[in-house]
Parts: sequence; structure tokens; C-alpha cells
Amino acid sequence: MWLQDFSTWLAATPASLFIQATDAIIPAVQTIHILCIAVVISAVLLVHLHTLGIAMRSQSGAALAKRFFPWLWWALALLLLSGTILIIAEPDRSLSNWVFQLKMLLVIAAVVLTFLFQQPLRKDPDYWQKSAARRTNAGAIAIVSLCVWVGIVFAGRWIAYAIAY
Repeated sequence: MWLQDFSTWLAATPASLFIQATDAIIPAVQTIHILCIAVVISAVLLVHLHTLGIAMRSQSGAALAKRFFPWLWWALALLLLSGTILIIAEPDRSLSNWVFQLKMLLVIAAVVLTFLFQQPLRKDPDYWQKSAARRTNAGAIAIVSLCVWVGIVFAGRWIAYAIAY
């Protein structure tokens, strides 16, 4: 019940009322949100398809991670900002929606997986290539990460059709 009370309070704040009253804000923020999703998914897809040996085999995994992960982290920061604005604008649409809550859990899992994949590469660019076990672990992280990111995209679209409780 506290979540519904918080949503009601948030919807009545000056920030929420301003966003709701200004026609251009929500479409502009949604556009930024969608473009950032495209950047994140592209970066994850390119790095992990390489990890799985499917794409971009002529480049090293460390080089791809160094090239694409900064884009991913900046886009994630913008996603957090744009998502926060969208929540402030329409808190009842998201906060009490179980699909939104699932999406947030998946985002946390995806960030943790991405961090776990990237962190060893900062100290040793060849970390994931040094043994068969590490290559297997990298592949497992890649598969799970890709599935989680796909789940995030589907959950993001599903929010509009799910019934908030």
C-alpha cells in the first residue's frame, strides 16, 4: 500500500505536474530513452556475440570491450535519468506495475553481469582467454546477459499492457 501512496504523492509534486502539463517533455524523453536502449543493446550484443565466437572475430574481446563498454555505461546513465523523468511524470503507470518491477530486477542483474564481465578485463585484457574454464565462464555470462537484456526490452514494452496492482 505504501507504494500506491508514494505514487499518489509523486504524481502531485510540482515536477510531475510540470512534466504532465508540458506536451513535448514525455515524447522527447521517451525518444532519448529508446535511443539509449539501442546503444546499450548494440554494445552488449557486439561484445557478447564476439565472446561466443559468432561475430567480429578479427578483433580481440578486450578491444571490443574497451571500445563499446564506455558507450554502454554512458547510455545506462542516460537511461536512469530518462527513466526517472518518466516515472516522475507517470508514477502510477510504472511503480505499482509488476512488469516494471520485474524489469528493474532484470536491469540490476544485467548491470551486475556486465560489471562481472568487464571488471577482470580492466586488470588483464586477456583474462577471459587464458583458460578453457574462463572461456566457458565468459560464454555463460554472455548467454545469460543477452537473455537478461532481451528480457528487459520485452518487459519495457510489456509495461504498457500489464495491469498495475
